[in-house]
Amino acid sequence: MEFWNQVLEVASSTAQRVGAQLLLDFGRVQGLEKADGSLVTQSDEWADREIRSSIAKAFPEHAILSEEAEHGFTDAQWTWIIDPLDGTTNFTRGIPLWGISIGLLYYGEPVFGYVYFPPVNQTFYGYWAGNSGLDLPVGAYLNDKPIHVSQDSPSGNHFFSLCARSLQVWQPGFPCKIRMLGVATYNFLAVAAGASLGGVEATPKIWDLAAVWAIVHAAGGTWVSLSDEPTFPAVVGRNYGSYAMPSLIVNQPALADRLLPLMESIRK
Repeated sequence: MEFWNQVLEVASSTAQRVGAQLLLDFGRVQGLEKADGSLVTQSDEWADREIRSSIAKAFPEHAILSEEAEHGFTDAQWTWIIDPLDGTTNFTRGIPLWGISIGLLYYGEPVFGYVYFPPVNQTFYGYWAGNSGLDLPVGAYLNDKPIHVSQDSPSGNHFFSLCARSLQVWQPGFPCKIRMLGVATYNFLAVAAGASLGGVEATPKIWDLAAVWAIVHAAGGTWVSLSDEPTFPAVVGRNYGSYAMPSLIVNQPALADRLLPLMESIRK
């Protein structure tokens, strides 16, 4: 397990160090609009360089994809997927919910994820073997304590998260209270931690999903691709810079069956 201990240590120490600086920048920087309509700041770009540098130093043989740099998936055995600042709009507007997402894929299958939210001091991480065939310490954690999805059935007192591009799925009689957090990773990790029963993202990218895939599955969550293709494994040669991966995450398969008819408007 020495390798996995090193993976966790590199992800943790890097995210904590980068997060400390981002807290100093929080609410003080302005963003520029990218071609896809999202924002990028100097803080995103600095964090991206720092994270890529730390990973490359510790694992020089591993490939790295990140939102702010390389987007083409290769045939490397190990690939790190980075979102240096998920929730940039929240970050620039002074809303204290944004995070740093770091995932590790084995031949395209996410097997480890680490997501740190500095303003609320929450750290999620998890290991998931999936179809990789690897022997690893499967589990999901929040601040080093094991987490699991809720076993509750939906009600008007349970939460479900939407993104800005999935508002059309809400209809009168929707089985849960709706929330919009503005951070794709937190939408799904709230399900893993049992705080909400589900969430949907209409246009997430691979850096929004790679880390949380391992954590959600290890926590017992149900992941449904809203595309004609499975969310993972990642496809060699694909440019993930403009490739959306619509996804529904719920605590139980029965809730997915109930909600899928409402998701037709965002299916890809």
